[in-house]
Amino acid sequence: MPRVAVFIDGFNLYHALTCEPRTKKHRWLNLEQLARCFLRSKDSLNGIFYFTALAVWDANKVIKHKTYISALRTTSVQPILGAFRRKDKHCPLCRRQYPTYEEKRTDVNIAIKLFQTAIIDSWDSALIISGDSDLIPAIEAVKKSFPSKQIGVVIPIGRRAEELKSVTDFHRKMKIKHLETSQFPEVIDLGGGVSINKPLSWR
Repeated sequence: MPRVAVFIDGFNLYHALTCEPRTKKHRWLNLEQLARCFLRSKDSLNGIFYFTALAVWDANKVIKHKTYISALRTTSVQPILGAFRRKDKHCPLCRRQYPTYEEKRTDVNIAIKLFQTAIIDSWDSALIISGDSDLIPAIEAVKKSFPSKQIGVVIPIGRRAEELKSVTDFHRKMKIKHLETSQFPEVIDLGGGVSINKPLSWR
């Protein structure tokens, strides 16, 4: 059976979901179920990697994000955390500096994990869920180094990503039906009186 590994660009997917009111309610995504939506019946799922970072400047966001990561850990998804870096920008109108935060490491982490898993031959096809063209150099490098392996991309809902599609072996489009059928229950019972609850603002 063809072995498939899935690499999920967490923030690219999250921002796609929050762009439209109709998809915001689907943020409580079971990424293992979502990944299986894009596999063929003959495929064997051989690893799911979720790349993200915690918005450490906002305590409420961190709590919700950690809750979601805890939900993902009840499945076979492996979270890989990057980080945000503070960066001061200059406002030309008020002539003052103001702090912003930039996500760092996600692209690099995806590239490293893509190479690592290809080197140890843990997949025949890699499926990347992202619309970020910054991943193109990594995809091209892996394809050149491992020409027998296939790399495909699933474009998050509402995105086009023509450049990404042009460098991959195949591409698939995420649809609302995939989101609807890939939701965690609002309460995930861990047993022993312990549960994980969907954040109220995500309902």
